Amino acid sequence: QVQLVESGGGLVQPGGSLRLSCIASGSLFKFYFMNWYRQVSGNERELVAKITPGRDASYADFVKDRFTISRDNTKNTVYLQMNSLKPEDTAVYYCNAYRGAKDEYWGQGTQVTVSS
Repeated sequence: QVQLVESGGGLVQPGGSLRLSCIASGSLFKFYFMNWYRQVSGNERELVAKITPGRDASYADFVKDRFTISRDNTKNTVYLQMNSLKPEDTAVYYCNAYRGAKDEYWGQGTQVTVSS
């Protein structure tokens, strides 16, 4: 069982930045694919960014060149650096750890609100 705890959300003005963190329990963090999703109320959860155990990163088109995902295996933590934030980035952001359909975990989510 892996527990994930996100932090770093909040209210930011358009054009601003936030860094989300997600810390995982246990000793197997380095073997997991780590992902950030987001969800707007009433919509489906959508993939924002993902990073492999080997630190290969990929992004949804709507955040490319603005967001950066990274991981620190010594701290069991994955980060999402979000720059040039837009009002449409407002959502609850979720951390996800994945090693297969029967080995997948979610955090509780952290709210990001981009508004002036």
